[in-house]
Amino acid sequence: MAYQVNKSDDEWRAQLDDEQYAVLREAATERPWTGELLDEERAGIYTCAACRSELFKSGTKFDSGCGWPSFYESVRPEAVELIEDTSLGMLRTEVRCANCGSHLGHVFPDGFGTPTGDRYCMNSIALDFTPEP
Repeated sequence: MAYQVNKSDDEWRAQLDDEQYAVLREAATERPWTGELLDEERAGIYTCAACRSELFKSGTKFDSGCGWPSFYESVRPEAVELIEDTSLGMLRTEVRCANCGSHLGHVFPDGFGTPTGDRYCMNSIALDFTPEP
């Protein structure tokens, strides 16, 4: 897929620290319960840490108990790209930023009690948060 933000690996490496690069550009996963946005409860907007595109609203965040920030829907369906992921010997749905192609996490159909039934399980390091004024 062609992305609006398209940078070379060298450009991404210059912009992102090693941990961010591993998650956002190489689809690594941060350790559970370590992300600084896991317990964020203020109202605001979550954006892609690579390109600052808006991804999730705070009102869709919920405590899923999984160790990563979880949301039940994106800010707009076209804000994220969903891709079949068969790595690790299982079928999952990868979530990428639709603006730059950065890996954010995975979405699962186990968001019980949410309006959509979905759990967007995101890497905290893949997101930035801007509180409402």
